[in-house]
Amino acid sequence: MTNPPHSSAAPSDRLELMQTFVRIVEAGSLSAAAAQMLTTQPTVSRRLQALERALGVRLLQRSTHAMKPTEDGERCYTRAKELLADWDALAADLRGAGEAPEGLLRVVVPHAFGQAQLVEPLGEFLRACPRVDVEWQLRDQPPDFITQGIDCAVQVGEVNDPAVVAIRLAEVPRIVVGAPALLGGGPAPDHARALAALPWLAFQTFYRQQIVLQHRSSGESCELALRPRLSSDSLYALRSATLQGLGVGVFSSWLVQDDLAQGRLLHLAPQWQAPPLPVYLVYPYAQHYPARLRRFVEVMRQALPAALAQV
Repeated sequence: MTNPPHSSAAPSDRLELMQTFVRIVEAGSLSAAAAQMLTTQPTVSRRLQALERALGVRLLQRSTHAMKPTEDGERCYTRAKELLADWDALAADLRGAGEAPEGLLRVVVPHAFGQAQLVEPLGEFLRACPRVDVEWQLRDQPPDFITQGIDCAVQVGEVNDPAVVAIRLAEVPRIVVGAPALLGGGPAPDHARALAALPWLAFQTFYRQQIVLQHRSSGESCELALRPRLSSDSLYALRSATLQGLGVGVFSSWLVQDDLAQGRLLHLAPQWQAPPLPVYLVYPYAQHYPARLRRFVEVMRQALPAALAQV
């Protein structure tokens, strides 16, 4: 009589099973995952079945035309990504425990976020690593790590590239704001539906023709169809337009907190908010990571959530 897989599988086997499952989900099919992993589809299928037996749950729903994770599969995917990233970090730390951070670190960060919320954690990193220099590049598009020689990037929004490690750092709350002049002395809207009658400004990266707002307490959702008077890929430009009373917009709360405190902007329909945006630190997979990158990851994982919690 053989033992069940969850009893006999070695830890290294379990890591391989999790790595395979993550690649299946990100590649979209067993055949695509097999091609990326330089193995065969039957091998990938066997690993998936072994993981499902070990966990005692079904991880994927498969039909003739589509494949998607089950509810258990979604949870498994999220946790597996975290566990694999932690394992990679542990292995790198142990391999280079005596290595002092030094050299040049090239980092790509979003324009607005990189000029405001990330500078304080960056300063903490530089003080902790006096032998490291940083090239701080402001771009809103994910970099080509290899061609551009980038070590890591901070990305706001979901990460869809299966070729990178993505460490979730925090979430950015988003609220609807407008200038007092825009209301013409009338009452401020208190329900999401009332916002549809106002002129809108759209941040092209995350919303253009529609946006979904959610009630903080009840969880009720309200989808608004928009015809923006102004759209832009710059948060700072949209903030300036909002201060001029040209329209309302959805902003990360950290960007407008001083304007709200000084009364230059109003928080409209305060019980309603756009879904928060996740913030990830991403870098390409590698066999070994330099100490400067490992230390930067460590500082960001600790400092950024604390910085956003103060907003």
